[in-house]
Amino acid sequence: MLFCLSVFVVGSAITAVSIELPVLVAGRVLQGIGGGGLVPATLALVADLWPPGRRGVPLGVVGAVQELGSLLGPLLGAAVLAVADWRAIFWLNVILGIVLATVLALTGGRDMRPQLRLLPTVLGLTTVGVGLLTLVAPTSLANDVTLGIPFVPFAGTGRLATPLGVVTLVLLLATVATMATKTTTSTAPVAAGSLLPLLRRIDLLGAFCIAVALGSLVLTFASANPEHEVVGPWGWALVPLGLVAVTAYIWRHRTARDPLVPCGLMTTRGGSTLVPALLVSVLVGVALVAVVVDVPVLARLTVTGSQTTAALLLVRFLAAVPVGALSGGWLLHRRGPAAVASAGLMLAGTGLAVMSGWGHGSLQSWSTTPDLVLVGLGLGLALAPVNAAALASAPGDAHGVVSSLVVLARMVGMVVGLALLTAIGLHRYYVTVAALPDQSDTAALVAAGVVQVQTVFFGGAVAAVLAAGIAIALSGPRSRG
Repeated sequence: MLFCLSVFVVGSAITAVSIELPVLVAGRVLQGIGGGGLVPATLALVADLWPPGRRGVPLGVVGAVQELGSLLGPLLGAAVLAVADWRAIFWLNVILGIVLATVLALTGGRDMRPQLRLLPTVLGLTTVGVGLLTLVAPTSLANDVTLGIPFVPFAGTGRLATPLGVVTLVLLLATVATMATKTTTSTAPVAAGSLLPLLRRIDLLGAFCIAVALGSLVLTFASANPEHEVVGPWGWALVPLGLVAVTAYIWRHRTARDPLVPCGLMTTRGGSTLVPALLVSVLVGVALVAVVVDVPVLARLTVTGSQTTAALLLVRFLAAVPVGALSGGWLLHRRGPAAVASAGLMLAGTGLAVMSGWGHGSLQSWSTTPDLVLVGLGLGLALAPVNAAALASAPGDAHGVVSSLVVLARMVGMVVGLALLTAIGLHRYYVTVAALPDQSDTAALVAAGVVQVQTVFFGGAVAAVLAAGIAIALSGPRSRG
């Protein structure tokens, strides 16, 4: 968790000082890598601290807090933008990350604190400092005749193509090299010892194969021209590439000493619960992204031109999700994961089906509040049961991997679901526009946009109902409180 927070802080700082798109994207990627590792680590921690029959409420708390962040994040971002620019949001991330890392280090116990090595620590801090100086390029230094020489690019205008940028890369390589050098005096093999054996154990090739397969799947839909097609022209190359990547991962899984997903995890008795849990997570992601993305889109079409105001209409939904997550963990005291998850997802499917009929004036009606709350409660109810069933199906040394797979499945559902549902919705939009007698009629074009949003909501409803059916296969002990 400390490592993930460190990567997140560095990514936030890079994003905050970036003035070039590639640097900004690189910072966001680092943020994703660091933030993405926190939830699986937390779920695995819950699985280690509580036995299967007592995980309901702790998992509900984790799910509720996670979704509470989704509620507070947009509100806090809007508040920051009211008094500062977008960069302040990422500097706030830096401050919060440092505070959380400090709290973790102080409360984790003496045996759990990382034993930092002097040379890698000094080189790492120097790399971060020089890198930020390179990206910020203070005017007083960069415009100086003498002191500005290190900021002058060798070619083009990129700040990384400067003498300071080269120094940053050299320091980064030196830091990695010293971290990979084994020390014989440390008793903490991961934090202070050699990273080389750890890197050798990690199935990087397997992870690369999965990344290529998932990327191919997403870009197959994202590259489409929705006016004419659902699957883009890149699909003819990306689909075969994705299949090759899946085949390569299967081969790697069977031949690697320590495959990314432990051997037998999917095929043992526990796999009969893990596979449905992952499928439910994918479909929950599809339903979740349908609401999060297209409620603001509908608001922009029919209510307001302000993106911030449109996003704030989601508060009713986002507030209901953590309540549902906490309730789902508590209900595991009395019902198994199958009953709780299926009931919640049927509620969400019903609410999304109602939302697929929304049009002009719907968001200004009082009836939208119970609809959004119903969907939020339903999706929240499924979080703790799915996590509990997945963790109960895995041995103790696989809790981290299983937690990661559950989170990954939901993220894949969100990304692929967004691409697919948006492509289908926009295809219907263009078909509707083509049938208009007057394609310059603004009101008719807005109505066609509403059709696109309704299509996405209906797709989310189908995903939720399918998830409810699959959730019946979930098994696991009831929580004993």
